Amino acid sequence: MAGRVRRIVAVSAGLTALVLVSLSARAPTSAVADDFSTPPTPGDIINSEPLRMALSVPLDPGSFPANAHRIVYHTTAAKGEPTTATATVLSPIPPWRGSGERPLVSFAVGTHGIAPHCRTSELVQHMLTYDPPLDIATEYEVTFIGAMLMQGIAVVVTDYISNTYLITEAEGNAVIDAARAAQRLPDAGIPAHGPIVFWGYSQGGHAVGAAAEQAGSYAPELDLKGSYVGAPVVSHLNLFRYAEGGMSLGAGGFFLKSLISSYPEVESAVDEMLSDKGRQFLETAAAQCVAGAMLSYGLQPSNSLTKDGRSMAQVLEADPRTAQVLEKMTLGRTGPTAPIMLVTGSNDDLVPPADPRQLARTWCGTGATVDLVDLPLPMVLPGSIIGHTVNSPIVGLADGQRWLNDRFNGVAAPSTCP
Repeated sequence: MAGRVRRIVAVSAGLTALVLVSLSARAPTSAVADDFSTPPTPGDIINSEPLRMALSVPLDPGSFPANAHRIVYHTTAAKGEPTTATATVLSPIPPWRGSGERPLVSFAVGTHGIAPHCRTSELVQHMLTYDPPLDIATEYEVTFIGAMLMQGIAVVVTDYISNTYLITEAEGNAVIDAARAAQRLPDAGIPAHGPIVFWGYSQGGHAVGAAAEQAGSYAPELDLKGSYVGAPVVSHLNLFRYAEGGMSLGAGGFFLKSLISSYPEVESAVDEMLSDKGRQFLETAAAQCVAGAMLSYGLQPSNSLTKDGRSMAQVLEADPRTAQVLEKMTLGRTGPTAPIMLVTGSNDDLVPPADPRQLARTWCGTGATVDLVDLPLPMVLPGSIIGHTVNSPIVGLADGQRWLNDRFNGVAAPSTCP
């Protein structure tokens, strides 16, 4: 955006040895072939470049805890058209001490924002970025990624397809094809047909839920051992209703911008819903990362952005053009073919806990193996999203990590299905 000033905030090297930071030049993010007469193969790599981890420990043959590459790879957009995405491939230096070949996690991050500078492959190059006056960003998933690398598990982190925030089909494909691409990256030390787990929380949980549903038909060749689905958005309308008036309104701008990008046929419907303030909201939020969007629009009612004063959920549900698309994007339309760990909690003040609980029942009804982990924690400052964010560290590095290792070590997956 013209006139934006980017300030990179220096961080002491004493913070953590696991911070994945690189000082390399940017990789091309739009190296798309001109000729699509022969459809590209999803997961094929278009370009790659190494990323140096500035706070890593130099070792022979690389850097601890991982050698990193940024890749551009082929994938499939929401309506089945070929497109591209970027991802960061992390090849750990520690050996895998579990059973079989070195495993791979296709890691889907939580909400970062849809602006290019919010992507993981950008954020891992710096600990912190700041765009005045409010836009600040960091790669907050580094703890979970680092814990996997320390165990010798390879990790690929998709940046998603541009402008596809909570767009179900597109997010799922990006997660799946990131795994395919990581296994095809030369000299990465990742087995070409090795075991895979999908992992994600919040937006990442939604993306992984979609990937788990789509993998059986879209990528049956993958040796998918399971999917960790943390606090997933199941129904977009329920999310808007439940989070109304909280800190997450700015993320609604990410979604609406992505909705009209992925489904241009609803652009006029969305435009008709919004006031002038609402249209400005779309542009402002789309240029910010999640913290900036929260600070700019947190605690505001969504009806302050609509033309007729109804809430965002009400106008999206009332218009058949948007309602039909949102219905198609609801999770639970297909059963996963590999085991699931599905996480929710009664203190979640962003994603309505009733939705993952119902999703567990729906998936169980298809014959899927589902372990529902439902945390009975008290609500803390409703609307602050504290409840939503504490679930991840509680489960992610304890029960989730054990569940992950068990999948790679051939232990039978638990199930809470009746």
